[in-house]
Amino acid sequence: MIKNLYNKIIRKSAKPGAEYLLGIIAFCESSFFPIPPDLVLIPMVLSRPKKWIRIGIIATFFSVLGGVFGYFIGIFLWEFIGEPIIHFYKLSDEFLIFQNSYNSKGAIIVFLAGISPIPYKLITIASGGLGLNIYIFILASVLSRGFRFFIIAIMISLFGEKAKIFLEKNLTLTSSMIGIVLIIIALIVFYF
Repeated sequence: MIKNLYNKIIRKSAKPGAEYLLGIIAFCESSFFPIPPDLVLIPMVLSRPKKWIRIGIIATFFSVLGGVFGYFIGIFLWEFIGEPIIHFYKLSDEFLIFQNSYNSKGAIIVFLAGISPIPYKLITIASGGLGLNIYIFILASVLSRGFRFFIIAIMISLFGEKAKIFLEKNLTLTSSMIGIVLIIIALIVFYF
């Protein structure tokens, strides 16, 4: 089912109206949807390399907007919607680890999760459920999601099909490597 959905998304991403699709997927992925917006962003930039900035802005804006929606799920509907989403994605163990260190390092956690393969929806819902300051949440989300989507858009714009193939094969590895570098930088800044 997910493979069929992915193939549909790939076909539609180069057609007119793809920007709406990107916005919808970026919004939904930030709070409950399993397909990352990168899978629409990559073929869109490949088919329209001169519009990479616009495409990056759309992905960032709607991802953050969806993140705010997830944040409000965490605040107002944690027991009815938030917990079932965490359990549906089998993220209960990750959530407990996350909860212990969240209050003191929430901005760093949101930032790192926004660029890494950690499900961003976990962070958005937990941020609301744990009461992270919404302004800190939004700022960290804008920076991290913008960084992630613009790096991908720039790579595709500059390197075309080769970058698309590399990113599709190594999206988790690439995100993890960027996340590790940023964690090291954050640790250096935080502790020194």
